[in-house]
Order: sequence, then structure tokens, then C-alpha cells
Amino acid sequence: MLDQEFGRIGRRLFAEGLVGATFGNMSVREGESLQVTRTGCCLDEPGMPVKVPLAGEAPAGASSEYRVHRAVYLGTGYRAIVHAHPVHAVAASLLHDAVEPIDSEGKMLCPLIPVVAGKPGTDELADAVAEGLARAPVVIARGHGTFAGGVTLDEACLYTSLAEHACHVLLLVEAHRRR
Repeated sequence: MLDQEFGRIGRRLFAEGLVGATFGNMSVREGESLQVTRTGCCLDEPGMPVKVPLAGEAPAGASSEYRVHRAVYLGTGYRAIVHAHPVHAVAASLLHDAVEPIDSEGKMLCPLIPVVAGKPGTDELADAVAEGLARAPVVIARGHGTFAGGVTLDEACLYTSLAEHACHVLLLVEAHRRR
């Protein structure tokens, strides 16, 4: 059943252009463990997730970003996480230390999107994302992509989409002002 939910959200992320190829991952918390997509899977057909304990070693096959998911669950109340690679959010993260949406939806739902640093798959990134998600429902890892938290995968997907839209609008306005 969870594999079907992951597939549904993954297809939505692909349809909106928020992920491509094997970029991105997602998870849900279940008690003292999390279920995370497999490393190298395409999110539109992710297959069965991998169960990772909140402490100890991660089993083979778990997403390389399991550390981020684990740190977020240990440091926040989120129950679901979506990690995507939206192109405008990635671009904005290379120009800004934080994104302040200027569009109405962004201002209303997430008035500040932190930009955090850390190499993908590291404890440094895990700590930075967990700290950022304690302050906002979505963060952008500089040059890497978004991490969004929610009560459900649908909510985390919504914040992923919101961040991309806000960054796209911001970059378009900035480009127009430079003319």
C-alpha cells in the first residue's frame, strides 16, 4: 500500500517537473522507524520502500539521503518528507541565502524558505536540513534541491511545489529588473 502512495506522489512530482531520472526521494515515519525510497529508483515507479530504524545502521538499498530523513524525524514533528530537485529552487539557492517569496501563495504559506548547506548524503546536510525544517516547512539545500516536511506526503509535496513556484516567480522578476 505504501509503495502505491509513494508512486502516486512520485508521478505528481514528475508531472510538475520537480524531479527527473533518479533524482529525489521520500519517506514516511512509522513509530521508531521510517520507510524511505530505494537508492537509485525513479520516483514515478519507486517500488517497495526500505525500512530504516531511527537509530543504528541503515539497511542496504535505502536512499543515500536516509540521514536527512532520520535527522528531520528526530528533530521535528513531521511524519512525511519529500526531497526533490526543482530547477528554479536549485538556481535560487545559488543566488540567495534564503528565499523570501514575493508571490501571494508563497507569502501566505511559507514567507521564508531557508537555504542550507552540506554535501549530499552527509551528516552535515542532515543537521542543516533538520534545523531548517524546524523553522519552515521547506528548505533548499544549496545547489541540490528541496526538502519539505508535512503530516502527509501530499502536504510535503505541496510545499515542494510551492517552493518551486515561488523561486520561479522570484527569478523571473529579478531577471526583468536587470534589463
